Amino acid sequence: MPMFTPGADPGSSFPELLKRVGLTPAATTGDVGAELSVPHATTCVALRFAGGVVMAGDRRATSGNLISHRGMEKVVQADLHSGVAIAGAAGPAMEMVKLFQLQLEHYEKVEGNALSLEGKANQLSMMVRGNLPAAMQGMVVVPIFAGYDLLRTNGRLFTYDVTGGRYEEHDYVATGSGMLHAGTVIKIAWRDGLDREAAVALACRGLWEAADADSATGGPDALRGIYPVVAVITADGWERLDDIELAAVFESIAAEVRAR
Repeated sequence: MPMFTPGADPGSSFPELLKRVGLTPAATTGDVGAELSVPHATTCVALRFAGGVVMAGDRRATSGNLISHRGMEKVVQADLHSGVAIAGAAGPAMEMVKLFQLQLEHYEKVEGNALSLEGKANQLSMMVRGNLPAAMQGMVVVPIFAGYDLLRTNGRLFTYDVTGGRYEEHDYVATGSGMLHAGTVIKIAWRDGLDREAAVALACRGLWEAADADSATGGPDALRGIYPVVAVITADGWERLDDIELAAVFESIAAEVRAR
């Protein structure tokens, strides 16, 4: 284990610890987006309901006009009461999520207690800000952070811009190439006091409409058994919905569309 003098101790910051031991990756140079066909993750949504928050993301990753992955997981558990949904360059996004998970675990081990939800949102903001040089070269990462605030006893949503700006959304948020379509569907149907079932159905409906209008967003694939990742975060913690429940939700949406 590395030893630090009092003035050089990185404390509870895991990214700072990596810097002090020389494990920070070298910054890329040049216009990466122009030279490489980088897989990009698309459309994720999150919304509040009476007991917490719902997060959902489609499974498709695209490289230009090609589908590079059909089963990518863009909604990831950060800790027991929070999660991250990613859109943008897939590689840097997944690296950021893993570093964020380690930072939360490292902080809890060093300090002896967990960060507040507000503190977690701020930590992710600094990581997005640290990715700015890569973002200016085409490797943009724009996450959604959501969780259940044990201090306020309600669900909370946070979105970011490429400079690390952090903004709290009170009702719902969408990101990615299909955000306009998914966000519009949720905006029209969202209401205060939604229960879990209605919130899950609304998130799935948003992704359905985004997939219908945006080629980069993947819809439910019953043939391959691939459904969006949907998670619910409440006071009891993180819960990912299984494909059986999601299949029933999307079949209900399909039946409604066929009836129209």
